[in-house]
Amino acid sequence: MLLLSKKQDWLGNIRGDVLAGLVVALALIPEAIAFSIIAGVDPKVGLYASFCIAVITAIIGGRPGMISAATGAMALLMVTLVKEHGLQYLLAATLLTGVLQIVAGYLKLGSLMSFISRSVVTGFVNALAILIFMAQLPELTDVTWHVYAVTAGGLAIIYLFPYIPFIGKTVPSPLVCIIVLTVIAIYLGLDIRAVGDMGQLPDTLPVFLWPEVPFTFETLKIILPYSVPLAVVGLLESLMTATIIDDLTDTGSDKNRECKGQGIANIGAGMLGGMAGCAMIGQSIINIKSGGRGRLSTLLAGIFLLLMVVFLDEWIKQIPMAALVAVMIMVSIGTFSWSSVRDLKRHPLSTNMIMLSTVVVVVWTHNLALGVLVGVLFGALFFANKISHLMYVESELNEENDTRIYTVHGQIFFNSADRFVAYFDFKEAVDKVIIDLTHAHFWDISAVAALDKVVLKFRREGADVEVIGLNEASATIIDRFGVHDKSEEIEKMLGGH
Repeated sequence: MLLLSKKQDWLGNIRGDVLAGLVVALALIPEAIAFSIIAGVDPKVGLYASFCIAVITAIIGGRPGMISAATGAMALLMVTLVKEHGLQYLLAATLLTGVLQIVAGYLKLGSLMSFISRSVVTGFVNALAILIFMAQLPELTDVTWHVYAVTAGGLAIIYLFPYIPFIGKTVPSPLVCIIVLTVIAIYLGLDIRAVGDMGQLPDTLPVFLWPEVPFTFETLKIILPYSVPLAVVGLLESLMTATIIDDLTDTGSDKNRECKGQGIANIGAGMLGGMAGCAMIGQSIINIKSGGRGRLSTLLAGIFLLLMVVFLDEWIKQIPMAALVAVMIMVSIGTFSWSSVRDLKRHPLSTNMIMLSTVVVVVWTHNLALGVLVGVLFGALFFANKISHLMYVESELNEENDTRIYTVHGQIFFNSADRFVAYFDFKEAVDKVIIDLTHAHFWDISAVAALDKVVLKFRREGADVEVIGLNEASATIIDRFGVHDKSEEIEKMLGGH
């Protein structure tokens, strides 16, 4: 069974994976160069990193068909380190980033994705779609009409080519867009920006090297403040992208294996003279929409990338940026969840606020981790508020025994503790009070403190109090932190006043 699964991952979609890998490699080149420029390093640092990360994650990553390489989100975090300490410290930070991500994988932190709600994922996707589109605007600002014509032509090819019988479904339209527009630009001699204008392409294969930094505590103090956020952002973007690709392909993925795979890939990148990277939602969607499904597409994207920039650089340099802009606009349109706009009227206000807050924070700060964190925090607050309102207390008076029975339903925790206390009538003159907790659960010390408060108040009024129906988990936390049934603890409390 395992062998069949491996064979399917690698050889189940050979033609689709080869063509998709070629499209992704072409789209990766200008992005890798651009991200290198953002980080303040030579273009080959981003290109070597993209090759290495794509190849390693193809082999040991947890998500077939997902593209990992150098990314803008990671590049933004490196700027200060490169400026103040140089490339060698960046390579050392990249190695440490990889180690931290491997540790995260072994600690099974990938499982924390279950805490990220669908609203946060939707907000993350929409924010990335907006950022991808915004990243294309510099290529469309202060340019000649030729650029707009080529971009419009590229979009026309991308969206209309699939309607051509037979061949339209066989060859990925983004690949046709890049080839056709490159031929037209060369034939007509169009004076428009091309890939070669982005920076010098490398002319040699990468070689293994070790960062030339002293192995001291001082070096660790310099790189750790950069490696930690790099590791967090890298894992967040990778795991979110894996979740999105899971949905697009109706398949599952191993999130903890992905953490380890990303870590090993970043160690490999650091030792090949590359910068840290992670999964790329834009390129992953290009891969899926171009027919890529297996690990072969990711592997070939990395291999094609390196072969093209080293051996076919004279041709690659002539690809018009407008053609790649058209591909990325297609990615932006395809990435954005248009149904989420229609659902704004239908979904609850809390769901919309979580989604919109994630979008606003990511777009405003360009920090994916911060946007996801804000979305998760809002989600937790709204959830806590909703659950607290599902708690209620029923009461019944047994006049024969002069006993008041309170039956508690729901979850008692920090946000519902005060409401729990408010349900009890402490001024009622009864001999005995029974608090039935069969249908309730106590979660934290705030809940335990609320129960202590209720019991002690009733005793102060002269009533005999009995607590019944505790489940095992609630009984454990109440035995450990509660004071209402511990006379010595009550004396301590009274003695302190």
